Amino acid sequence: MITSVAADAFPFEQLDFLYIPSSNVAVDARYFADVLGGTLIFAIQDGETRAAMVEMTPGPPRLIFTDHLEGEQSIMIFRVRKLRETMKELAGRGWRVEGTFEIPHGPCCSFVSPSGQRVALYQLTRPQADVHFAGRFDF
Repeated sequence: MITSVAADAFPFEQLDFLYIPSSNVAVDARYFADVLGGTLIFAIQDGETRAAMVEMTPGPPRLIFTDHLEGEQSIMIFRVRKLRETMKELAGRGWRVEGTFEIPHGPCCSFVSPSGQRVALYQLTRPQADVHFAGRFDF
C-alpha cells in the first residue's frame, strides 16, 4: 500500500541529472537533440574529455553524456538541501558513501546500491553553473 508522505520527510529534493557514459558524446548529444527533439545546452571539451548536456523536458532531469565515466551504467544525481546532514541521516540507516568530490553545481558524493545502481547526491551551492556552461559548443 502506498501512503502519502510530507515532502519535507524526503531527504532528496529532485533528480536533477542523469550522468550517462558515452563512447561518442557528439553523436549521442546530436541524436537526442536533433532526432528526439531535445535542446542541446552545451558541448564542452577539456583535454581528451567531452561532456554534453541535453534537456528533453522543461524540468529535470537533464541528460549529461560524457566519455570519461567508467562503466556502462548511468548515475542518477539527486539534489539535497544539505549534503552533510543527508549523508549523516542516510548513514544512520546503513548507507555507505563511496566517494566525495565537486561537480560544477556544488559538493557531491556517490555510492552504489546493493544491486548496483549508481547514485550521487549533491548540494546546489553554485546555481550559476548552468549559466556558465550554457551556449558553449566546443564540438
